[in-house]
Amino acid sequence: MAISSAFHADNVETPMLVNTVDGAVDYRGRPASRFDSGGWRSAAYIIGVEVAERSAYGGIVSNLVTFLTGPLGQSTATAAANVNFWDGTASLLPLLGAFVADSFLGRYRTITLASFLYILGLGLLTLSAILPSLIGFECQSHKLIPCYSPQLQVLLFFFSLYVVAVAQGGHKPCTQAFGADQFDGQDQEECKAKSSFFNWWYFSLCAGSSVTASILNYIQDNLSWALGFGIPCMLMVIALTVFLLGTSTYRYSIPQNGKGPFMRIGSVFVAAFRNWQRSTPTTTPTELEFQGFLPHQKSQQFKFLDKALLAPNHLNGDGSVCTIAEVEEAKAVLRLFPIWGTCLIYAIVFSQSSTFFTKQGVTMERTIYGRFKIPAASLQSFIDIGILITILIYDRIFVPLTRSYTRNPSGITMLQRIGTGIFISVFSMIVSAVVEMRRLRTAQVYDLVDKPSETIPMSVWWLVPQYLLFGIADVFTMVGLQEFFYDQVPTELRSIGLALYLSVFGVGSFISSFLVSAIERATGGVGRDSWFSNNLNRAHLDYFYLLLAGLSLGGFAAYFHFARSYIYNRRGTL
Repeated sequence: MAISSAFHADNVETPMLVNTVDGAVDYRGRPASRFDSGGWRSAAYIIGVEVAERSAYGGIVSNLVTFLTGPLGQSTATAAANVNFWDGTASLLPLLGAFVADSFLGRYRTITLASFLYILGLGLLTLSAILPSLIGFECQSHKLIPCYSPQLQVLLFFFSLYVVAVAQGGHKPCTQAFGADQFDGQDQEECKAKSSFFNWWYFSLCAGSSVTASILNYIQDNLSWALGFGIPCMLMVIALTVFLLGTSTYRYSIPQNGKGPFMRIGSVFVAAFRNWQRSTPTTTPTELEFQGFLPHQKSQQFKFLDKALLAPNHLNGDGSVCTIAEVEEAKAVLRLFPIWGTCLIYAIVFSQSSTFFTKQGVTMERTIYGRFKIPAASLQSFIDIGILITILIYDRIFVPLTRSYTRNPSGITMLQRIGTGIFISVFSMIVSAVVEMRRLRTAQVYDLVDKPSETIPMSVWWLVPQYLLFGIADVFTMVGLQEFFYDQVPTELRSIGLALYLSVFGVGSFISSFLVSAIERATGGVGRDSWFSNNLNRAHLDYFYLLLAGLSLGGFAAYFHFARSYIYNRRGTL
């Protein structure tokens, strides 16, 4: 198959032609044409695939807490912890998927394989939803007793859920990296288009997933959970078909040298460790400039890695084990981790919208016409609405205005953008706490504290501001993190870079799950209602939100400290 050469071209040398893109080939392994491959045409196929995938994923995660507390009968705290743990696992698995893509299969094949696995997982998830009725029918026909074992449904449901998590781990980091690969960062016009790509990528995802998630939430709450899980399965079949249709238009990146990226970076750390007792070598600025790095990067950060430039003691000669470019490549990856760590608090805040926000909405007045009640989970669409409006303003008004002042093609730097979103998230938690205080007071006024099944006469629209603030913060932090982790890693590790961005939210979900469990144990017990009591009218989610606001403020201070000292890699050198 001709396309195979595009994935295993370790030793391919692409000639620099006027109308070709350096470091990229087409589906037949030939130098990629600048005019006949890549660009917005190819990106449109990939964006379409991701819209379908995010719609499928969002249709599950947005209402998952309702399924767990409803058909599966779990408590609120247990369900929230399970959702956070699963979502965290799904956000960490992209590290494995990106490793497989960048080291073995390539992004195209990884996306294809992950899509098939996705379809399998969603199909089994649909089966788990209809299992009780299937078993009940068989039992009735054959007079079997007992007729139904709920443990079987639980096992199949969670198995299917984690198959979806594995599939998402291979799909998500590769699609966005593959989409950005369709633009040449060395070309001035395509470089601007690549920056806009991250904005419009997120815009398209939110526009598509907000509509489908709302529809799926209504189907799940009012019609059938089986249908609510089956539609995402069909969406993924369509997504795979669309992706394969664009095969002949894509640009495929090829390795820049024979040594794999993980081997290169790993060898730097191994060599530096072997030479840890020796003095750090000095290197002239001319050498660094020749390699394409800023001269002061080497002299000011992670000097211990410079020892990888020395030959081991048992070897003769002055030859170095690693090149300067390889050392600077390792430093570039290491420089990401302080930023990664200080964004974890934002990820903890982010995870609340699909758990406790939804449970609050269930207790409030949701009737909008006659007897029609909107699903509580559908309010998450206001996050998408906030994102859509903010992206339009940001990309069409804010960036051009600030670009003329800062001379930065993106208007503001990636780290400034991320920090702005983290700061906004502090206010989102404060607003959430204030709204929850009002909800609790309303329950007291109407003597509904011990009547959790009764609807509190407070409109669910009170929750809209906190959802909108989440959306605004996402445009700054989420999109900023995507561009940052794609741009600041070696070219061959861009799937890993985006997987690192996703892992922020994976680890954040795990921390959120641990935090909820710890607070549940500390504040609950015999005769006491915890902050997360099943009776939300006796719970104290407002305390939890205020705690997160304080943690977010501390996280922002730490982020600001590390962002100020961060040294950007020169665009296009890695």
